[in-house]
Amino acid sequence: MKNRIRRTLATFLVLLFFTTGFGSAKDIQEVDQKRNQLIGYMLDKELPVIHFSHKKMDESLSMAAFDLYLKQLDYQKRFLLSSDVTALRSFALSIPHNLEHGSNVLPETGYDIMKEQIGQVEKMVDQIIAAGFDVNSDEVDETDPEKVAYAVNLSGLKERWRKIIKAQVMHRYLDLAEDQKIAEEKLPDNELWKQAKEKVTKVTKDFFFRLHQETLQDHYDRYFNAIAMAFDPHTNYFPPNQREEFDIEMRGNLEGIGGTLREENGFIKVINIIPGSPSAKQGLLQAGDTILKVAEKGADPVDITNMRLGDAVRLLRGPKGTEVRLTVKKPDGKIEVISIIRNVVQIEATFVKDAVIDAPDGGKIGYILIPSFYRDFEKSKGRNDARNATDDTRNAIEDLKKTKLKGIILDLRNNGGGSLIDAVKIAGLFIKSGPVVQVKDIKGKIQVLNDNDASIEYSGPLVVLVNQFSASASEIVAAALQDYKRAVIVGGEHTHGKGTVQAVLNLNKNIRASNSKEISDVGQLTVTIQKFYRITGGSTQYKGVVPDIVLPSLFQHLKSGEKYLDYSLPWDQIGTVKFTLFSGKPIDLDMIRKRSLQRVKNDPGLQAIAQEAVKADGRSKQTTVSLKLADMRQSIEEAHEEQKIFNTLFRNNQTGLYEDEQSEIDGISAKNDVPNWKERIKQDPYIGEAKQIIVDIK
Repeated sequence: MKNRIRRTLATFLVLLFFTTGFGSAKDIQEVDQKRNQLIGYMLDKELPVIHFSHKKMDESLSMAAFDLYLKQLDYQKRFLLSSDVTALRSFALSIPHNLEHGSNVLPETGYDIMKEQIGQVEKMVDQIIAAGFDVNSDEVDETDPEKVAYAVNLSGLKERWRKIIKAQVMHRYLDLAEDQKIAEEKLPDNELWKQAKEKVTKVTKDFFFRLHQETLQDHYDRYFNAIAMAFDPHTNYFPPNQREEFDIEMRGNLEGIGGTLREENGFIKVINIIPGSPSAKQGLLQAGDTILKVAEKGADPVDITNMRLGDAVRLLRGPKGTEVRLTVKKPDGKIEVISIIRNVVQIEATFVKDAVIDAPDGGKIGYILIPSFYRDFEKSKGRNDARNATDDTRNAIEDLKKTKLKGIILDLRNNGGGSLIDAVKIAGLFIKSGPVVQVKDIKGKIQVLNDNDASIEYSGPLVVLVNQFSASASEIVAAALQDYKRAVIVGGEHTHGKGTVQAVLNLNKNIRASNSKEISDVGQLTVTIQKFYRITGGSTQYKGVVPDIVLPSLFQHLKSGEKYLDYSLPWDQIGTVKFTLFSGKPIDLDMIRKRSLQRVKNDPGLQAIAQEAVKADGRSKQTTVSLKLADMRQSIEEAHEEQKIFNTLFRNNQTGLYEDEQSEIDGISAKNDVPNWKERIKQDPYIGEAKQIIVDIK
């Protein structure tokens, strides 16, 4: 199959070099048209063959690709008119034909329309700011793009931007008014409004300046990625200059804040918080947050909406010890300003940690935190001393067993996955030899990955903690231990639901050496090629793992997980493999559920989380905001007070437990502000309930 693709590709290359490119002379100067024609052709021929789903380049996939393309073009509906969308939609069904024949007109048309509309809107904004606002009028703005239509004409578009700019000026004014409470020199109210308008003017000018930097090639690259993502959300096209931006991690050696970021529909989203990083230690920035603005200490915030991911990352990075202030939108819609001191991430903090904690009825319980399933594959080649999660977990168990334990809590919360080898081996530490996970490839071949070690490192009571950000390898471990009835799984309503495997495909390998000088680097694809299945046959894809004991979660209202991603692969099942249930004391789940439910009702911490979750759900559904100054002031004050109280109690419970005795937050020593990670275990209500369940298992 692959050879046939390469022969077809070679023929296409010959035709490519002996035909003229399409488009205007200016377009040809801006982009390498032959290169883009080749990339499009390779996507058309490669993806249907090697992707797990066997999707075809048909009408359904064309519309999916167009839907994704339109979202990345103007998801917030701030630039395109409905007539522009209609014009672009006319090219949707032609995508497969255009890819095959090298006539990719959609990205060029989209680029031309957006360029014109950006210019139009920029003029509007200048007029809007100059005209001023009635801040006491009763009007609201809808902030959810899904609930608004594209503007019909320029007047409608201008009205949309009037509300956007009004809200920004009012927010800026209220920030300045708050600063005045502690300022030595008091300024009159009209001066505060003047400064607010000036600052918003500067921010918007910077915003439009960045939009004008967008090139035609940028539009091509996002068009190609939209086509890839129409197969599934984890299949992506990466141009050469974005390879390092694949799940960018601002780790300690970059001297940043420590977060995994991704660009989604024009927003910069926090996908994960790196264990041990400044963000993890500070505790307020969380997975699921949207970063709207970035500011150095004492400088004006820079709006990073619609900014390139790489540019946003560069703003977030900076020298150790410097302060960066992030304007963040929480999943429930609340806006917060979070201050983080940049630092070097201590690598030790990404590794397995263990502790002995007190059992509620006396005695001791072991606690093991696995932040990720790490393995240094480069160092592993030809040697056995490369550090990995399996060895560290085994060592942690051995260390804990020196104390007489009532049970062990295995914490996989916020663990996004990692090495499949280590997922299988770590599950094997708690069971006798047997199957752990099934892997199915594109041809339907099923491989069973087994734990071949008949020994058990620990056979006592076991509780596994998970949440909505436990994904991939974490789900394999949780599912296996659940299927063997080896452990009680405790967490939110479900885990993430990523049950697929991706391979990296270097597209340059498809180009013959004789043609490599004619075509520059064409980038790479990450393609979904396999799918995980539990030993009982059900996939971990889409549904994730449903815990045995479901506890209240701040994120239960959040549409977070594979099932909420566009065009994610569905859940399905295959045959069960033969395995032997754990031979230890049977777990009475009905009894444990009843006792847990009663405890949750009486636990102040979990009840506070449950109550806040209800409020968060209400806020997330209330997407209209008042543009009346008094209402906005009241809303901000109430949000600040609620957040202040809640953060005091639970700032670290959702982000993990990492040592930060030597860190500094906002100039205050963390040693005096936040207890070390072992002390925080005592404050975590989820660990508290896990301890009670250990006792119930006994």
